[in-house]
Amino acid sequence: MHDLLVRGGHVLDPASGLDATADVAVDGDRIVAIGPDLAAGGWRQVVEASGLVVVPGLVDLHTHVYWGVPPLGIEPDPHCLRRGVTTAIDAGSSGSSTFPGFRRYVIEVSATRIRALLHIASIGMAQDSGPEAAPELEDLRWANVDRAIEVARAHADLIVGMKVRLSEAMLGDSAETCREALRRTRQAADAIGKPTMVHVGGTAISLAEILEMLNTGDIVTHCFHGRSEGVLDDSGAVRPQVRRAMERGIGFDVGHGAGSFSFDVARRALERGLMPTTISSDVHAFSVAGPAYDLVTTMTKFLHLGVPLAKILPRVTSAPARAVGMAGTVGALRVGGVADITLLRLERGDFLLRDAHGHIERGERRLEPVRVIRGGHVYECLPHPAHHPQG
Repeated sequence: MHDLLVRGGHVLDPASGLDATADVAVDGDRIVAIGPDLAAGGWRQVVEASGLVVVPGLVDLHTHVYWGVPPLGIEPDPHCLRRGVTTAIDAGSSGSSTFPGFRRYVIEVSATRIRALLHIASIGMAQDSGPEAAPELEDLRWANVDRAIEVARAHADLIVGMKVRLSEAMLGDSAETCREALRRTRQAADAIGKPTMVHVGGTAISLAEILEMLNTGDIVTHCFHGRSEGVLDDSGAVRPQVRRAMERGIGFDVGHGAGSFSFDVARRALERGLMPTTISSDVHAFSVAGPAYDLVTTMTKFLHLGVPLAKILPRVTSAPARAVGMAGTVGALRVGGVADITLLRLERGDFLLRDAHGHIERGERRLEPVRVIRGGHVYECLPHPAHHPQG
């Protein structure tokens, strides 16, 4: 008799290529069988999945879930787990001085699985509170490489890489400060053997120069931001340096957020064959009520742009897991693997979709999370006001 049976759903697992109506059986916190008609052996709890898409627990590569310290922090469980995301990667909310509190008071008490990219700024994003906030790395004394390495090694089970924000709003307008912040971030990342995530858009140096300083496995987030120094040049073509960077294994992440996703840029990039490596929400206190809302809303926008679900799913499961060294742990449905599962409904209707620049488009389909299983425990997903029919 199985502890839990997810019965009769359309199971899609990009990692294995599974695409079939099947059951998923769970004992404890592990998947023990995937296949048709697994109910014969009995079960203690059943989740009916008929009419739903059953996928690996979603992995959001860019979130801000350090609630209570950085002003942009949100609570992870209502905005991640209860909206379909079983694994959230916090993108630099904490630095070496603030990570221990993040671990004890948020990560260790949340049902959402949380891993962190450590900000090179020792205070993380603790002073990111609006236009009057001082840029976090205007004074490079905050970028203490030795301390970042020490903390990242001490918490190597949870810290999966380094993070730096290179926009002028976070660094000031000095090109040399921008270069030095990235150099120090790379130095720390190299020392711990993990990737760097770089926030781009509105930088004092060119995207081409930034890409030259990155290594295989590093991540450029906000790739469709619509500000200066984007992936498209002034003629609308994909910059050759971007294509070369992708060929070298540098990842390009969406990171929607409050100001970093443009329908126009995304549409033109997709038309020119530039698919993001990963799709993430950059959900935080200033984007959770719109325009980002959550990861599933960001996925819906790519459906609207004509990207098939089969191409979206790897970018929110296996690809982000691989990007942060978790491919053997999350992002796939496999026998013996952890029982992290998301159940989605694909709905049809008339839905308004807004990008980060205020542009609104009408969509005919949306994805809605229904339930998640996280480590064998079932959670009902919360409804979201962004998903009400309009128009």
